[in-house]
Amino acid sequence: MSNSGYVPNLVNKPLWLLAELTYACPLQCPYCSNPIEFAKIKNELSTEDWKRVLREARKMGAAQLGLSGGEPLVRQDLEEIIAEARQLGFYTNLITSGVGMDEKRIKAFRDAGLDHIQVSFQASSEELNNYIAGTDAFRHKIEMAKLVKKYEYPMVLCFVLHRQNIDQIGDVLELAIKLDADYVELATTQYYGWAYHNREQLLPTREQLARAEPIAHQYQEKMKGKMRIFYVVPDYYEVRPKACMNGWGAVFLTIAPDGTALPCHAARQLPGLEFPNVRNHSIEWIWSQSPDFNKFRGFEWMKEPCRSCPEKTRDFGGCRCQAYMLTGDAANADPVCDKSYHHHLITEVIDRVGRIAAKKEDAPKPIVFRNPRTSKALADARPAVKPAVPA
Repeated sequence: MSNSGYVPNLVNKPLWLLAELTYACPLQCPYCSNPIEFAKIKNELSTEDWKRVLREARKMGAAQLGLSGGEPLVRQDLEEIIAEARQLGFYTNLITSGVGMDEKRIKAFRDAGLDHIQVSFQASSEELNNYIAGTDAFRHKIEMAKLVKKYEYPMVLCFVLHRQNIDQIGDVLELAIKLDADYVELATTQYYGWAYHNREQLLPTREQLARAEPIAHQYQEKMKGKMRIFYVVPDYYEVRPKACMNGWGAVFLTIAPDGTALPCHAARQLPGLEFPNVRNHSIEWIWSQSPDFNKFRGFEWMKEPCRSCPEKTRDFGGCRCQAYMLTGDAANADPVCDKSYHHHLITEVIDRVGRIAAKKEDAPKPIVFRNPRTSKALADARPAVKPAVPA
């Protein structure tokens, strides 16, 4: 048994439910982890569908509920869903840009029993924040953060870091202090969906990380006991992969807007898998019996070097989606790991990004912002991923 609580070859109960209520969003962030083809994913679950999902997941033992998107505030039934979750005993966390929220709605969330609001920012300056978001949102975010504090929620701010904003890390933390944040997540971009498409425009350079990490640690020490600051080195700069989702189908259950059930929010891109839909199956069957939720549980599916690696009980071979995106085979070791036969694919990207940032090499394509029009165009044009190196 690992430190994560995962029991190899047994089906644990889902503890954390991520409800992706919609892919609609007023922002156009180029680092979004939503699927590139989100504009083609229609037929969102109804209010009653979501209530049934919550009841079934709670019965299975799920205790934490994340309400996400897209932008969950787009759903006009959000208060009703929150109230149902509170009645069932979930701890509820609204993950939002703040766009579409006002004081009246925050009060309604409080009355419905919402426990936690996380407000995201794109940068510490108005100009860069609005550029990355693709809309004039910065001042409204500031107002919403203040209202979150006024209504006595924990003040939780999230800044997604990448090459375009990581040099602002000191200013980011000063803004958090000014807003009297309780928790600050310096969330490194995860390269799925739109972020993967824009990776060579977003991945920080080695030099940027060397400057940013000491600043993050200085503020962690400075604000100890006053504000918790979470900073994680980007996956691409590690030599061991993270235990993605604490193991496939071990703790986390994601339900997409159309009802597709996923072991993680990026898994629907994996070929050869047909993830079940909550309209057709119960959460109990999906979690315990569906072939695709059992696909990468345990260790029998592993190839070398993971199969004989003593660290497999801690990292489970890393991220299946990252393995697929980079090597074309989801069963390969996550290339972040320096034991992987494909680790050179990571170092080559890092080196290329360094040359692009130093203007020694042109970026292969401009940054692409997330919106329905570009979603349709990219989904139509995107080629299938091919293995870079024979496994």
